[in-house]
Amino acid sequence: MTGSRYQVYLAALPEVCAADPALMAFTADAKGRCEVFAWNAGTGRARQVTDRPRGTLHGTIDRDANVWWFDEDAHGEGHWRFQPFHGGPDLPGLTGVPPGTPRGLAVSDDGIVAMGLGDGRTTTVHLGRRGAASREVTRVDRHATLSGITAAADLLAISGPAGSAHAVTVLAADGTPRAVLSGAGEHGRLWSLGFAPTAERDELLLVREDDDRYLLAGWRPDTGIRTYAWCAFDSEITARWYPDEGRTVLIREDRHGRSTLHRADLDSGTLTRVPTPPGSLLDAAPRAGGDVHYLWTDTAHPPRMYSTAGTALPALGTVPGRVPGDHRDLWTPTPDGPVHSWLSLPEGHGLPQGPELPQGETSESETSGGLMTRERGEPPPVVFLVHGGPADHDRDAYDGVVHSLVASGFAVARVNYRGSTGYGPRWRRAFGAGVGLTQVEDLVAVRADLIGRGLVRPDAVGLWGTSWGGYLTLLALGTRPGLWQAGVAVKPVADGVAAYRTTTSALRALDERLYGGTPDDVPEAYARSSPIRYASRVRAPLLVVAATRDAKCPPGQVRGYLAALRAAGARHESMWLDSGHDGYEGGDHVAVLRRAVVFLDRELRGTHGPHHTSKTPPAIRRGDSGRVRTAAAAGTDSAEHTERRTTHAEGHHPQRPARG
Repeated sequence: MTGSRYQVYLAALPEVCAADPALMAFTADAKGRCEVFAWNAGTGRARQVTDRPRGTLHGTIDRDANVWWFDEDAHGEGHWRFQPFHGGPDLPGLTGVPPGTPRGLAVSDDGIVAMGLGDGRTTTVHLGRRGAASREVTRVDRHATLSGITAAADLLAISGPAGSAHAVTVLAADGTPRAVLSGAGEHGRLWSLGFAPTAERDELLLVREDDDRYLLAGWRPDTGIRTYAWCAFDSEITARWYPDEGRTVLIREDRHGRSTLHRADLDSGTLTRVPTPPGSLLDAAPRAGGDVHYLWTDTAHPPRMYSTAGTALPALGTVPGRVPGDHRDLWTPTPDGPVHSWLSLPEGHGLPQGPELPQGETSESETSGGLMTRERGEPPPVVFLVHGGPADHDRDAYDGVVHSLVASGFAVARVNYRGSTGYGPRWRRAFGAGVGLTQVEDLVAVRADLIGRGLVRPDAVGLWGTSWGGYLTLLALGTRPGLWQAGVAVKPVADGVAAYRTTTSALRALDERLYGGTPDDVPEAYARSSPIRYASRVRAPLLVVAATRDAKCPPGQVRGYLAALRAAGARHESMWLDSGHDGYEGGDHVAVLRRAVVFLDRELRGTHGPHHTSKTPPAIRRGDSGRVRTAAAAGTDSAEHTERRTTHAEGHHPQRPARG
């Protein structure tokens, strides 16, 4: 693979102009970087709007067909800018606004702009006419996100961190609080999904958590919060208003690693399934005239955009056809309930046909033997690809790192440990053995299950995680050192206390919720769950990848962990990137992928010479959170990096703090 033969892209649908749905804005590859493009569905033509040295990730389009993007510096701070759809000068979204990190943008029907910007510990919301002077509406001493503006620009919604005392605040345009909304019950939480897209009514769409389920809800100035008890789900959901169908919304549910769509009519109280193929929907949006756009994938097929009305959508630069290997899910019994995993095996190491189901569920295609076992041939080495978050989950979706590893002869296990989304609120809250330690228990249980079924080699088990997944990789290597033969930790939390002191305000709030307080409040809880405490016990070879400008998992705490490894004489390698946590440059992702696959190949299979070639991809894809996953490539043996964008649901909210 040559250095120039890869692409990057964002796993997200184009944003659509409300007044002319044929005009769209999307993020795609531009010579190995993410950049914002304008797309005309009528002509099938795209125009590149941005061209920044480090790429551009955040973009949208307003009702007047202006394309917006966030012009940020190397530290993630900057300003919102816009440009007319067909071209023209780059204009400031609002003037007189200091630089900051992006925390929400909303534009009303008549061009009133609201934008949220952060400065590390506070969030400020500015309001003004597009391109004109701004005024400060509110400033809050915490991480918060602007989550909506009414069509007439008379109300704004501000979302605080999930789990905070007040999840959503509704403000008048002058900053006067109109309502402070909070969840119900001990564990109840509330998420804001935006105001109705019509000036005829001011209604804010909400999702609320209630015990062990999620319900659709709404808030109106005259009635307050109204919960739609008939619209309840046992796993995470997100929803969007239909633009021209009254009080109707499209709901996406992520359950057990797969997605379904539903159309909910709030006036009639009816819920109707919207047909989509089995697999995962990385994004879905209702459009004018009843059209629905969705981004579909499963483990064996890279993402593709679809329109139920046949609207022309831009192509993603993904690999064609089916991904090699055998891809299934399995359930591992544990005392706290079955743990769900996705298992991919190389060609020639196939599994029996038929899905496994958790206890209490049945399927006509379920195999009579129950557990999947393998009886023939030498089992392959396995890499546990550990997701981050922790409020996230692995799903039946294409993952370029899986593609690369399976094509290189590795099995890949992706475990939805306790704390993952997609299995209901109680599973997400299950941290009984402590932060991180609970999740390591689940990785250990799935490892034993795979070995017991004869599916993988017991002496060739590796771990690979990014961000919070990198944290779990380090913690597992240190607390259970005899079980793993190699580890790759990319941009990890390596020292819990040092990370807390130097990370973002949103992630400090997340840590306080997970641990039950600050390091000063509960020092032993942080110490027990911190990888640096166990650095001297690491026995497996370890590759640590870190970024010099990482605000979420800061470089100082990684350097401290590397020093502890050196003091202990632990065998390790390090790789430093000149980027932040969410780098937008494809070259960095390709470099990490190459280095990691070669490292695992050497340590798990003992390949030290040129006789074995690992299949690393020439194309990549970028999202704004989660691990690096390499996507579609242009060669016969190539895979491509595919990373998800988090959207609106719990575990998929723009305001959800997560390290990856």
